[in-house]
Amino acid sequence: MTPLKASRILTAWLLGLTLVVIALGGLIRIYDAGESCPDWPTCFGTWGFDITAEEQGEWYSENPSEIDSRGSGHRYSTFQIFTEWSHRLLAGAILGPLVLANWLSLRKQEEASAQARFASTLTVILIIWQGAIGWLTVEMDNLHWSVALHLSSALAFTMSMVWLWLCLSKIEGKLPDWIRFNSELSKKWELIVASLTMGVFFSLFSGTFVSTTPGANSGCGVDGFPDSWPQCDGNFLSGLEDVVSQSQMIHRWIVGVVFISMIYSSFRIWKDSQKDSKPFLRNWIWVATAMFAINSVIGATYILSWNLEEGFLELLSLVHLMMASLCFLVLATAWIGCKVSEDELI
Repeated sequence: MTPLKASRILTAWLLGLTLVVIALGGLIRIYDAGESCPDWPTCFGTWGFDITAEEQGEWYSENPSEIDSRGSGHRYSTFQIFTEWSHRLLAGAILGPLVLANWLSLRKQEEASAQARFASTLTVILIIWQGAIGWLTVEMDNLHWSVALHLSSALAFTMSMVWLWLCLSKIEGKLPDWIRFNSELSKKWELIVASLTMGVFFSLFSGTFVSTTPGANSGCGVDGFPDSWPQCDGNFLSGLEDVVSQSQMIHRWIVGVVFISMIYSSFRIWKDSQKDSKPFLRNWIWVATAMFAINSVIGATYILSWNLEEGFLELLSLVHLMMASLCFLVLATAWIGCKVSEDELI
């Protein structure tokens, strides 16, 4: 196996690992474990996760400034601590060092293009930035905007890995057909795909803001259909008075605008690609639109799942997050495909 092929395969594995880390981040949120390791990079001053309630109490007594928003009497379960600990382990002890090793390897490979080296350098910069944002998130006690920024940075890092994989694939002459689009269609649709990508990103960012803001998930009420969804507290439209408390309503507005844009774009790309023998770009946009539609239904089901005994069905929240992330990645990859087809990016 050549060093270049090894780097390409490693990059693909790192992409998969990144998605696992993102999923773990979502799991941490739905199990309310975001502050279960109050310090960073250690966890209650140790490198393990099996911290008893008594040990947690002792550590808080010695570090009163680290007491989180739940108060000094709150204790985390071993499972909660393990989710946060394993997230840090995968991201900091495995993903980060392997990204650095991949970068060092590519620097020594003469056949690696300047674009591949730049993409690899970008992955290193973004993984370091992601670690810094992870530290900030812990310091801010998982404040809504810090969690949203953390997820956004993770998605940016993921796209840098996609770009690197495509660069390495092109050097090897193994760039897949599914990322090669009609060049004229790519020029026409590049800006549109970029706009749709940003729209999905904003809907994802606002959704993360909602899910990490206390009380925002029930910001439109918990009265079921139709008062809580599709209406918000019994109204389709209401005045904006408080961005934080009304963040769910804002999120729904963003989702609605993006969904209408994606439906219209799906129709337009169908018209534009009727003479295209390999309408791959059309397929990417159609897949993203279908995912967005399904995820909208998942979001609605989550709101309607509320009951007095158990609250919301939080597993749906995790599925909602992952589907939104994948939808963004599909569109962002399609945008890279447009650039690739114009031979501008790699």
